[in-house]
Amino acid sequence: MPEYLTLKPANCKNCYRCIRHCPVKSIRFAHNQAHIVADDCILCGHCFVACPQNAKEIRDDRAAAAELLQNGGPVIASVAPSFRAYYGGLTISSLGEALKGLGFTGAEETARGATVVKRQYDALVDQESSAVILSSCCHTVNVMVQKYYPEALAYLAPVVSPMLAHGMDIKRRLPKAKTVFIGPCISKKAEAEIYRPSIDCVLTFDELSSWLKEKNIPFPSIQDSGPPGRTRIFPTPGGIVRTMEKKNPRYTYLSIDGIENCMGAVEDVLKGNLDNCFIELSACTGSCVGGPVMGNPPALIRDYISVSAYAGEKDFEVFEYPGEALHKTMENLKVRHTRMGARAIEEVLRQLGKTKPEDELNCGSCGYNTCREKAAAVLEGKATLTMCLPYLKEKAESFSDTIIKNTPNAIIVLNESFEVQQINGAACRLMNISSPQNILGDQVVRILDPLPFIDAGQKAQNQYNKGVFLADYQKYVDQTIIYDKDYHIIICIMRDITAETLQREAKEVFNRNAVTITDKVIEKQMRAVQEIASLLGETTAETKIALTKLKESLTNE
Repeated sequence: MPEYLTLKPANCKNCYRCIRHCPVKSIRFAHNQAHIVADDCILCGHCFVACPQNAKEIRDDRAAAAELLQNGGPVIASVAPSFRAYYGGLTISSLGEALKGLGFTGAEETARGATVVKRQYDALVDQESSAVILSSCCHTVNVMVQKYYPEALAYLAPVVSPMLAHGMDIKRRLPKAKTVFIGPCISKKAEAEIYRPSIDCVLTFDELSSWLKEKNIPFPSIQDSGPPGRTRIFPTPGGIVRTMEKKNPRYTYLSIDGIENCMGAVEDVLKGNLDNCFIELSACTGSCVGGPVMGNPPALIRDYISVSAYAGEKDFEVFEYPGEALHKTMENLKVRHTRMGARAIEEVLRQLGKTKPEDELNCGSCGYNTCREKAAAVLEGKATLTMCLPYLKEKAESFSDTIIKNTPNAIIVLNESFEVQQINGAACRLMNISSPQNILGDQVVRILDPLPFIDAGQKAQNQYNKGVFLADYQKYVDQTIIYDKDYHIIICIMRDITAETLQREAKEVFNRNAVTITDKVIEKQMRAVQEIASLLGETTAETKIALTKLKESLTNE
């Protein structure tokens, strides 16, 4: 399947919100990035709307529309009736004039095709063609049935959508014309390509607005000249049913909007809980005025009023098509997934630390409704173990607790009121505290000098590796005190250096004593040397005198 929704990898922040909002879980998470599984996707656009990082992008087809305009021949825009809500009360005449500025030949309302379709629905009900008839205007609903409830294909009305009917009608009147549908829906891009050649290109309202802004084309103020048609209310909840004649009293007419509600309705049909009814199904909550590009969140009540006020009481005048001309075949596209065995699922749960039923929180933080759904997705390659936030939290806390519990350093955590919030075993041993419970919640002044903590918390004067003597405990520590303003806590880490300090002090005393002894030895030795030198000096002098006298005596002889 072509990609109608793409991702901007740099913007994916791994919040799993797209998975949570995807009704069929057609998103695979790998390499820290969400990926849309095209074969499973029903193009509801929920992931596009839900993404807080705007990481999802709708395929931009402005270049394709521009190419149609450049190729010559008339190009007619088929504008979905929800334009009235999107463009704040603009008329189709004003919109058509702006489109002419881009090179379009003109613009018509898709609501004309809706008139053709709703008459065909009336005919099917009058003929009682099926005990249950499901509307087939919404391509997302159709794809949902094709992929996930193919057993219900027999209940889908085999009728083209208003978009296709209108495109077909334009080309009946203008055989050489090209058609561009403009609306609030992503899945219409896929429908146009599947059921060619009624529509040649599809743009969203956002694409059109960007194009007009780029070309600096304003909307002129022009009033409509033709009569309004009642099928302009098609994009509102119950809009299809409200326009139908409803002549068959044996049938009940129901309207369901929201993809989960539509899934529930189809399941009820398959269970045999419904009979003799026509059901209008719309994937978007609020029907088409709640479409993916109608705003986030869409102004459903305001838009409903705006669209309804623009509608008339009578049908548009349209060409009467035979039923076979409007026939649409929808094939079975059943999504086939390998059914995962209970043992394999339980093994994944075991890896997540979920060994008993009460461990399965089913919190939905990973995007899946239950832990077992998540485990099955892991086995399918759609999810990873690390998507389980309680598992990661427990693992991180366990890792953190293990470090704090086993570190030889004393750790104390205070709040901004200087109350002890956490204290580890090493700190209790350092300060002779029998149990953490004896100090938790109390002021730090009970066990330590509060001034360094006040300096850190109120003056942002953190302290790093400062030698401190804890007189109350006769301990020496290297003390670090840090204020974390993000978490509003003060952390104190103390390394017991008592043994090192005492050893150093003992060594200093030894060294001082050694120096003193050395000084005394040196002094004594110096005295001895001086005494010896003195004795040697006296003996030498006496010898010199005696020898001199001997010399003189010998000389005289």
